[in-house]
Amino acid sequence: MATTGHITASGRESTAQQGRAGESLLDRIGNTPLLRLERVGQKYPNVEFYAKAEWFNPGGSVKDRPALSMIRAGLASGALRPGKTIIDATSGNTGIAYAMVGAALGYPVKLCLPDSASLERKHILTAFGAELVITPGDEGTDGAIRKVHEIVAADPARYFYPDQYSNPANWQAHYRTTASEIWEQTSGRVTHFVAGLGTSGTFVGTARRLKELNPEIRCVSLQPDAPFHGLEGWKHMETAIRPAIYDDTLAHDNLAVSTEKAYRLVKRLAREEGLLASPSAAAALLGCFKVAARIPKDERAVMVTVFADSALKYLNERFWDEE
Repeated sequence: MATTGHITASGRESTAQQGRAGESLLDRIGNTPLLRLERVGQKYPNVEFYAKAEWFNPGGSVKDRPALSMIRAGLASGALRPGKTIIDATSGNTGIAYAMVGAALGYPVKLCLPDSASLERKHILTAFGAELVITPGDEGTDGAIRKVHEIVAADPARYFYPDQYSNPANWQAHYRTTASEIWEQTSGRVTHFVAGLGTSGTFVGTARRLKELNPEIRCVSLQPDAPFHGLEGWKHMETAIRPAIYDDTLAHDNLAVSTEKAYRLVKRLAREEGLLASPSAAAALLGCFKVAARIPKDERAVMVTVFADSALKYLNERFWDEE
């Protein structure tokens, strides 16, 4: 299978074949495995299901890609320079990526985080040395965004505010890397790309590039089926602050996914595939199953989704103990 490129700390494209002793931690962002799911999708024998295992990134999630991309863009423009503090709103994973990259590059990080974020996320953030400003959990990331605006407005010279919801360097990271990896890892066979919406960067960047590579690829976006849900990092677009980078014209369809069904699928992934995946990863696969159910039985499909992170930040959630 072809080797794929990944973005380096200096901004150069590298490949796994160029790996060498002495690589930077940040050079390991990207080039994640594409895993075939063998058992959970057996109901759809005409569909091959694949997932990008993004927990193989050094920060443990897909958000390493855009975080590094946005910080690099800030350094290149001069908006981020010594003496500045990186600040943003996050549900956890982008914040962890900011904190990791900030620590590696020597920049302090301050994050506005909903209280509903998992305890594991909070512990990881403080371990990296990030300063946390906790916002009301029932306001989700929208409340965290409003708090960041308040803090930055009070002292704009102190902060570099990437604004992951509006920064084109977010989706560009996926355009350059995630899409190219999927194309090469499937040898161009991918027929469907399915992904959830949060900042929307993963879907927008990947779908945009895949459609350039092959206009016939079907791109389907996913979101929670209700404003109040348990899918950390995802947005219910009809009721949330709409990310400026979101482009709804890229999706052939936009499907709603149930939190409760995703929780049940998390356990199936663990027990049938040996994968400890997060609820959002399971929700992405649930969306894949919805798409697969619409594909004629005599039509073959190669469906790819993104598993944003593993279950390791969610092991204290109650659903593991529920029948």
